[in-house]
Amino acid sequence: MLPDHLRKSLTWDQGVEMAQHAQLRVDTGLAIYFCDPHSPWQRGANENTNGLLWQYFPKGTDLSRHSADSLFPVAAALNNRHRKTLSWHTPAKAFNDHILSTQKDRVATIL
Repeated sequence: MLPDHLRKSLTWDQGVEMAQHAQLRVDTGLAIYFCDPHSPWQRGANENTNGLLWQYFPKGTDLSRHSADSLFPVAAALNNRHRKTLSWHTPAKAFNDHILSTQKDRVATIL
């Protein structure tokens, strides 16, 4: 689970998967923002991830038909795949480094 200080907002595409965004905001306290329609540059990581997912599932696949156990290996593969945009680090390493840096910053602020 993400530390509270990293769960403040969510920016999402205009898809139907966010039809219950108001309830999500109430349930989680997240500020929710939407990208402008027809503006893929506002969601570059999302567009890139979609392209990577299509290597495992055909475009338009309903992922709800797959079990978490069958999706886990795909998530693990993508999270451990080196990315040019991350200076050839993996998303897992970049995320871990970010979590560690925010923890250090918060400790330094408290002291």
